[in-house]
Amino acid sequence: MLNDPLANVLSYVNNHERLGRKEITVGNNSKFIRQILTILNENNYLGEYTELEDGKGKLLVINLLGAINKVGVIKPRFNVKKDDYEKFEKRYLPAKDFGVMIVSTSKGLMTHIQAKEKNLGGRLICYCY
Repeated sequence: MLNDPLANVLSYVNNHERLGRKEITVGNNSKFIRQILTILNENNYLGEYTELEDGKGKLLVINLLGAINKVGVIKPRFNVKKDDYEKFEKRYLPAKDFGVMIVSTSKGLMTHIQAKEKNLGGRLICYCY
């Protein structure tokens, strides 16, 4: 039984990036996970992903680019105000303007950079660099 499907997918991506694999197949598939993967794709950390139908449900086939140093979820999902992003950047990212944190805002999922531009707060979901 998986407690956090997103953490499972990101851990799987992280481990296979370290091993140098080019493609992985993940059993966890949800709209939330696909949105996270789309944001990572837009920021050039992951390649495209496709859905593959097997008998039980849809699998995700993710192309890896070898561009990820580390990716992980942020637990607990901290509330962040529009002025407090710097504190969490120092905690989760290795350097200023290096990497992204994905934030769930009232306008949907986006990177912390986009949220700062739009003056939005939200909940921190994951980080990638």
